[in-house]
Amino acid sequence: MRDRWIWTIPIAGMALALTGCNGEQSTLHVFGAEARQVRQIALILAIGAALIAVIVASLYVRAVRAPEGRLSHEQGMRLVLWVGAIGPALILGALLLYALPTMRPRSTEAGDLIIRVEGEQFWWRVAYRPADGPELASANEVRVPVGRTVIFELTAQDVIHSFWIPGLAGKMDMIPGRTNQLVVRAEKTGRYRGVCAEFCGLSHALMAFDVIAMEPAAFDAWLAEASAVVPLPAIATPGRTLFDAQGCGACHAIGGTPHKATIGPDLSRFGERMTLGAGILPPTIEAVADFIRAPQQAKPGVRMPAYPQLSDADARAIALYLKGLQ
Repeated sequence: MRDRWIWTIPIAGMALALTGCNGEQSTLHVFGAEARQVRQIALILAIGAALIAVIVASLYVRAVRAPEGRLSHEQGMRLVLWVGAIGPALILGALLLYALPTMRPRSTEAGDLIIRVEGEQFWWRVAYRPADGPELASANEVRVPVGRTVIFELTAQDVIHSFWIPGLAGKMDMIPGRTNQLVVRAEKTGRYRGVCAEFCGLSHALMAFDVIAMEPAAFDAWLAEASAVVPLPAIATPGRTLFDAQGCGACHAIGGTPHKATIGPDLSRFGERMTLGAGILPPTIEAVADFIRAPQQAKPGVRMPAYPQLSDADARAIALYLKGLQ
């Protein structure tokens, strides 16, 4: 019975850990070259650790079952030396030699796409900087082309955050006053999820973002279309009038309008985003209206002011206007 528990507990622990994995946010379900290397290294290291654990467990079982006096002191010392010291050292040394070459950073070229991401409490400021076009501002969503090298320039405005897309690459700290670079290459299209991996305040766990990996041609078309700022029609819809009257333009920018503020997230093309509130809510009219009136209920500690004076109808009108921005 004692020997059975030796193997049952680790296996049960591994099975329990695997239940937390899914296709959108998992280090096992990868879509980037860097994450694939990390997964491969982790698998090899796990095999090495399991091999050492098997050796130790075998020695334990043998020691328990062996009759007293079977090994002399000299034989026991040799066994400890080879199986307990030299053997594990050789295994760990081989694992280190295997892992070191994969730790080299990916090389970059002058024409690679740069995406600057800044952590805020509690959202993400995003700016695309292509080599042959204007900068494009966005928020709470990152789009990357498959098969191309992308350079993330990472920093923060307030406190330390940590940028992590589990299926694409490893974590990278975002530190105020400093810019760190993370070089990645996506290998598979799809919609994935990124998160903040450094405690940054009350809504740290509610700070996520969508990652959309696109075919290169589709990405180029999207980037060109999004960068072409077209003035919005001057027709004063109820939602647009309320947006202006409530002073929303003092914090938010909308392409094609006089609103150019940078305090809050850029709302240009808000209607094409797949989540609300940095990856925590569905972007429905009702959810947007509720977030406008009481953002702290969905995201405690958020710096956006509440608008309880707005009626349900007025909040829905603003939400309809924002959903139409595509």
